[in-house]
Amino acid sequence: MTLRKLLMAGVALSVAAGLFGGGDMTASAGEFDGYTLRVKLIGGAQYEPLYARIPEWEAATGAKVDILSRKNHFELDREIKQDIASGTINWCVGSNHTSFAPQYGNIYIDLTTEIDAAVLAEFLPNALAASTVDGRLVQLPRHSDVSNLFYIKSLYENADNKAKFKERFGYDLTPPETWDQAKDQAMFFANPPDFYGTQFVGKDEAITGRFYEMLVAEGGAMFDDSWHPVFNSEAGVRALNWFVDLYNAKAVPAGVPNYLWDDTGLGFASGTVAFNLDWAGWGAFFNDPANSKVAGDVGVLRAPKGSSGKRTGWSGSHTFSVTEACDNKPAAVSFIEFLTNADSQIIEARTGLLPTRTAVWDTIKAELAAADNTFMTELFDVWGTSLAEDAFPVSLIPEWIEVSNVLWPNLQAAVVGDKTAQQALDDAAAAATEILEDSGRI
Repeated sequence: MTLRKLLMAGVALSVAAGLFGGGDMTASAGEFDGYTLRVKLIGGAQYEPLYARIPEWEAATGAKVDILSRKNHFELDREIKQDIASGTINWCVGSNHTSFAPQYGNIYIDLTTEIDAAVLAEFLPNALAASTVDGRLVQLPRHSDVSNLFYIKSLYENADNKAKFKERFGYDLTPPETWDQAKDQAMFFANPPDFYGTQFVGKDEAITGRFYEMLVAEGGAMFDDSWHPVFNSEAGVRALNWFVDLYNAKAVPAGVPNYLWDDTGLGFASGTVAFNLDWAGWGAFFNDPANSKVAGDVGVLRAPKGSSGKRTGWSGSHTFSVTEACDNKPAAVSFIEFLTNADSQIIEARTGLLPTRTAVWDTIKAELAAADNTFMTELFDVWGTSLAEDAFPVSLIPEWIEVSNVLWPNLQAAVVGDKTAQQALDDAAAAATEILEDSGRI
C-alpha cells in the first residue's frame, strides 16, 4: 500500500464513526480511491453549509466529487428533464424532492436494495413514506419543509400601531391567527416603496404550492377523487384573490411575481417586510445580526388558518437520489448516506432545517436548551407542531409538475391583473384536464 493510501486509511478510520453516523458507512476506507462521482445538487443560501462536508467524504473514501450543477430546484428540474429527453444521464447523484420525484419515472434506483434496513429505520417513517414512489424508495430524505410565520415583534408591540390598527379594523393587533387577519395587517403595515406588509413567491411550483395550501385552508382541493381538476372552485377564487388583493393594495413588493425562495428570505432579513411565511431553514439567518436587520426582533408563529379553520401546511422533503445509469452505485449510495447521516443533519438543523432522522430532533433540542437559545428552541417547537398537525403533501402523481406548469402562469396572470381569478383558474383547469386525459389519469 502506498504512503498516500496508508494516510487516507488512517484518516478514514479515525473519523468514520463521526462522518458516517454510526452504521451508515457502506464503504471501507479508501474503497473508492481514484473514482470521481458526478453529481447534480440544489444550490442556494440554505443548502450550501452541508456541502462543506463533502471533502470529509472524499478523504474517508478516496473518491472525488465533481459537482456538475448547483442550481435552484426549478432550474435543476428542467436540466434533469433535458438529460432524460436527450438520453444523457451520465451522472450518479441528484438532488430531489418528494413533490418532484414522481415525474421522473424509473431513472432512480430503489434504495431499499442498497441501504441496510437498520439505517432506514433511523429515519422518520412519514419522511420515508413520502419518498416512496410506486413502492420504490427512490430518494433518501435530507430535511423536511413546511412554512410558518416569521414576524417583526416590535411592530406588534408598538402602542401607536396597536391604537391605529384597532381604530381602523376594530380588533386588537396581534400576530395573525387567520389569513384574513394577515391580509388586514399586511395592508396596515405597508408603506411602499420603503416597507411592505408581507411578500410571496410568484412563479414556478413555488406559487403553485402557496396557492395549493391556501386552497386547502379555504376548504378546496386540487383534484376530485377521480383526478379531475377542481381548483377553479369558489374556494380557489378566494385563495387566489388573497394574493391578488395584496398585490393590488401594494402591500407586497412589486417584484413578487418573479420571487423565489431566496428573494423572500433575503427580503424579510432586510427589515423591509412585517411578516413572512417561510420554511424554518431561514431561522438562524433571520436571527443573526451579521446577516439580518431584524435579528433579535423576530417572532415565530404557526401558519394562520383559512376560512375552513384549517391551517396552511404544504410540506415535503428535500432528498438525494441515485441514478440507474450510475457507473458506481455503491459510491453514490455511500455519498448520499453520508449527506443524510446524523452529523450532517445536525449541521443543517442548527440553521433551522428540519431533520428527517428521529434522533436528530432530540439532539438539536437538547443542544439548543443547553445553549439557552430560546429563539431556535421556539422555532423547533412551532415547526415540530406544524409538521405533526398541519403538514400535507402535494398529490404524488407524475403529472403534478406538468399541472403546476400550466397553473402557475395563470396564477401569475391573475396577480398582475391580466386575468380575473376565475378566468385564470378556469384556463388552468382546462389545460390541466387535457394533461391528465393525455396521460390516462382521467
